[in-house]
Amino acid sequence: MAGQINIIALEGVPLVHPGDDLVEIIINALTLSNECLKNDDVLVVAQKIISKAEGRIVALDSVSPSERAEKLAIELGKDPRQIELVLQESREIVRSKPGVVIVEQNLGLVMANAGIDRSNVVQQSDQEYVLLLPVDPDASSNRLREKINKRLGVKVGIIINDSIGRAWRVGTTGHAIGVAGLPAVIDLRGEKDMFGKELLVSEQAVADELASAASLLQGQASEALPIVVVRGFKSNATNQTAKALIRERDMDMFR
Repeated sequence: MAGQINIIALEGVPLVHPGDDLVEIIINALTLSNECLKNDDVLVVAQKIISKAEGRIVALDSVSPSERAEKLAIELGKDPRQIELVLQESREIVRSKPGVVIVEQNLGLVMANAGIDRSNVVQQSDQEYVLLLPVDPDASSNRLREKINKRLGVKVGIIINDSIGRAWRVGTTGHAIGVAGLPAVIDLRGEKDMFGKELLVSEQAVADELASAASLLQGQASEALPIVVVRGFKSNATNQTAKALIRERDMDMFR
């Protein structure tokens, strides 16, 4: 690892709409921020603009709640249309109580409301919209990486990050839900500590750490800084997708 990592939020990113060219948006933001991408840089891109560009916006009035969604919505005190989307976007409900539903989302992520969000989504007076997670954030990351590398002649990594709560701690942190061009987890087992003892269980979730660092600049409200350049991270570990961060079900001690 480098002794120093720089994190740079790009200015001038506009509101993103379905079908927008994210590569062009990134290039314009680099110009406005007086920045140039370098080899080994990592671009951390907020999930919301990926989902918006991919058209993952749903009008709630277009959703017909199932009987199960109607019943669960009453128990939880939530909009049955949104609960229907949560069910469609999930493998199972892990925990629920009034006001809260925690699910295993279709990507394997354990999170509230299947990652469905109303914040920072343009609303109309006669219509409510929500935003779903990308269908395949790893594929989205890889497509974006290939296009950026081709257009700019560099070799960069891409992380798509989202703010996710933790079961045992208060607040959300940035997590990597899509990764391309860098390791997601570095396996340190077999390495030696400062005193020569062999590490037996240590694995470092570097993609999550970079995603969380970037989210400090991206913010959660009106900051409008969804694209961050991380400079200085280097690793010889094998590149992986974000799927490497999902613990196998038979290793999950809490479910």
